[in-house]
Amino acid sequence: MTSKDRPALAVIGGSGFYDFFDGAADAVAVKTPYGDPSAPIAVGDVEGRPVAFLPRHGGRHEYSPHTVPYRANMWALRSLGVRRIFAPCAVGSLRPDWGPGTVVIPDQLVDRTSGRDQTYFDGNGIHVSFADPYCADLREIAVKSADSAVHVHPHGTMAVIQGPRFSTRAESRWYAAQGWELVNMTGYPESVLARELEMCYAAVALVTDLDAGVTEGEGVKASEVFAEFERNIGPFKDLVRRAVGGVSDTETCEQCRVHAGIALPFDLP
Repeated sequence: MTSKDRPALAVIGGSGFYDFFDGAADAVAVKTPYGDPSAPIAVGDVEGRPVAFLPRHGGRHEYSPHTVPYRANMWALRSLGVRRIFAPCAVGSLRPDWGPGTVVIPDQLVDRTSGRDQTYFDGNGIHVSFADPYCADLREIAVKSADSAVHVHPHGTMAVIQGPRFSTRAESRWYAAQGWELVNMTGYPESVLARELEMCYAAVALVTDLDAGVTEGEGVKASEVFAEFERNIGPFKDLVRRAVGGVSDTETCEQCRVHAGIALPFDLP
């Protein structure tokens, strides 16, 4: 791959979002110190520029949320030249007025996971700023990329749970009582690993269901989540493509450059 073909932008697809390009794409196998990524990385063209695409769960949904090789995924993207990432994902809503089909561009997250490899720095006292976990520049671009086909909320707090099970009614009611709006299983540690590698990162969340406890009923079912995502995938992909096309600066923004003045134990890829 020549320097001209190296993608500075990437899209990480979530459940039901396993491909991205309309035309041909090259599959690039990348080895990392953390094993293989979820799938070979596809590099294709979006509005005249090379863009990388990686299905978070694998091309056939081989990985559950707690088994996704997050460190390998983010390291592989960075090693290809990626510096800015849009991360589409499916979420449950904790607000009855944010129903299925709603798109939210989160500005905050709450980590409720456990046991996941969440850092590249196990020693040397390396700490990264994470007060604002998502890139403000990319979030603004994503919000401006909305059209009449998709209703977008420009803010929201996403609680990331361990999975693979869905929430109990009590958990869901507790999350909502905290003022959190969304529930997801994959937004962490992906976001913090991007920050450690100094890559801009923004989640683009598609509501597929009302989380258990928000309304009465049988609770969340996986089949219904996938069906709802499939119903909305066309407009959702179009929004992500417009967001990718709206990125003018392909270098990491100042907010996401977190290692200035810090001696790292290794060079970033």
